[in-house]
Amino acid sequence: FGSWLSRRAMFEHLVRSNAFLRDLARTTVRTIVVGLGVLAALELMDATALVGAVLGTAGVMGLALGFAFKETLENYLAGILMSLRQPFAPRDHLVIDGHEGIVIAMNARATILMTPDGNHLRLPNARVFRSVMLNYTRNPSRRFEFDVGVGVGEDLVLAQSIGTDTLRGLDGVLDEPPARAHISALGDSNVQLRFHAWVDQRSHDFLMVKSEAIRTVKLALEHAGMDMPEPIYRVQITERVGAPADSPAPPSEPRARRPAAPAAVDTRAHSDLQRQIAHDPRADASVDLLDPAAPQE
Repeated sequence: FGSWLSRRAMFEHLVRSNAFLRDLARTTVRTIVVGLGVLAALELMDATALVGAVLGTAGVMGLALGFAFKETLENYLAGILMSLRQPFAPRDHLVIDGHEGIVIAMNARATILMTPDGNHLRLPNARVFRSVMLNYTRNPSRRFEFDVGVGVGEDLVLAQSIGTDTLRGLDGVLDEPPARAHISALGDSNVQLRFHAWVDQRSHDFLMVKSEAIRTVKLALEHAGMDMPEPIYRVQITERVGAPADSPAPPSEPRARRPAAPAAVDTRAHSDLQRQIAHDPRADASVDLLDPAAPQE
C-alpha cells in the first residue's frame, strides 16, 4: 500500500507540475467517462447488438485514423515522453541529427531551435526522440583543438612547450584541465602539432577563444624563430628542343615581416542569440513542455 501511495503521490506531483500532462489527463478522463456513459446507456436500453457494432466501428476507425495520422501520433507521443524525461532544458545548445541550434521551446508536435545564424528550425518530436543528441550546455567546459605545422628541423618539444605556455596565459583558457600538445602527423614539408585547451562557455565565447588561441600561438612560434613552412611542390618543366630559353627572373626579395601589435580581443561570452530568443513569442513558458526546474536526464 505504501508503494502504491508513493507512486500515486509522484504521479499527482508530475501532473500538477506539467501543464501539458494535466490537460492530457483531463481530456483522457473526460473521454473515458463519456464513453462509459454511452455504453451504460446502451446497456440499459437493452441494445447489446448496437454496443457490439459501436465497439467494432470504433476499433476500425481507430485503426484507420492510426494509419492516417501515424506521424502526427508519433510526434505527439514523443512530445509526451520527452516532457516526462526532460532530455534538455530551454536555452540549451544542441546538435540534433546534424542540426545545430539553441532550444527555444518544445510543443506537442515539434522542438523549435534557433540556429547560430538566427533562423528558426522546427524538428519533429519523433525525429528528436530517435536521433543522436549532442548537448554543449550540459557540461560548461568545452575543449577546442587546432593544428600548427612547424619545420622538420625544429625542436618539436620546444615548439609544444611554447604553444602550451602561450595557451595557459590566454584569457578564457581554463587552468584545469591544462592545455596540452602532441604530434599529430608527419607531412612532406612540416610536422603537424595539435594543441588542446578548455573553455568555460558560461563566461567566454568558444569561437573567440579558439580564434585568439590560434593567433597568439602563431605569433609566439614566429617570435621564437620557429620555421612554419608552406607546402612544397616540385614542378618539372620539359624544355622543347630549339626553343629560345626564357631569361631567368630576378630573385624576389623576402618581404619584411611587420611586428604584430598586441591586440585586445574580447573573448567574453556573447548573448546575441539569447537576446533574440528572449523576444521570441515561441519562448513563452506557458506553452512550453520544457520545465527548467524539472529534473533532467
